[in-house]
Amino acid sequence: MPIRVTLFFIVCIFLELTTGSCQPISSKTSNYTIDRPENLLVYVVDLNQIELAFYYKNQKAENYANPENLKRALASKNKKLVFATNGGMYNRDRSPQGLYIERGEIIAPLDTVGSGYGNFYLQPNGVFYLTKRERAGIIPTERFEYKKDIYFATQSGPMLLIDGKIHPAFQAGSSNLHIRNGVGILPDGKVLFVMSKEKINFYDLATYFKNQGCQNALYLDGFVSRAYLPAQNWEQLDGNFGVMIGAVEKK
Repeated sequence: MPIRVTLFFIVCIFLELTTGSCQPISSKTSNYTIDRPENLLVYVVDLNQIELAFYYKNQKAENYANPENLKRALASKNKKLVFATNGGMYNRDRSPQGLYIERGEIIAPLDTVGSGYGNFYLQPNGVFYLTKRERAGIIPTERFEYKKDIYFATQSGPMLLIDGKIHPAFQAGSSNLHIRNGVGILPDGKVLFVMSKEKINFYDLATYFKNQGCQNALYLDGFVSRAYLPAQNWEQLDGNFGVMIGAVEKK
């Protein structure tokens, strides 16, 4: 077998173990640049005007699973869904991976395991939370503390930004490209959701959050990510997720 082919298969094995996929190596980088933000779907939430909530299971104890089901469930309560996205990683049974708090109830405990398979364990990972006073925060898992005023929380990983700095494992120009989404907190306290319309690497996604002034930002998930944002003509209603994040205009 030629040396180049052998090396390719060795790299494939490595990629399978570390990323779950094997694709030909390419020097291609993200299509996102500061001059081409149109390749990103961006939604900013003002918690004074928008009701942001996390959704896992409906009244029948079934996963909402996707924006379509969530949209219908909220419509039955005379609420109009204006934005939705998947809210973190999940296990094979679609239960939340790591911490999940819904309306003050701890559904799944904090995962403090230092190492493991997949992006979730690319340390540091972190927690995105909302308080009863409608304040949002993102914090590395090692700093997270349970508090009575935390109303919603979801754990995911890796952190994209930690105290204004890009995660040290990310590399500029990386060819590790996937559809990706994440969340950050803007300097004024508003919540910034971003999903790439095209494949992007971690570094470029983190850079976008940094350029918007975020100090902390968290990766939510990869190629499975979906978003529903009809105001921007973006309506992905499919998917089979664990936790969903949804936004409804306050009346």
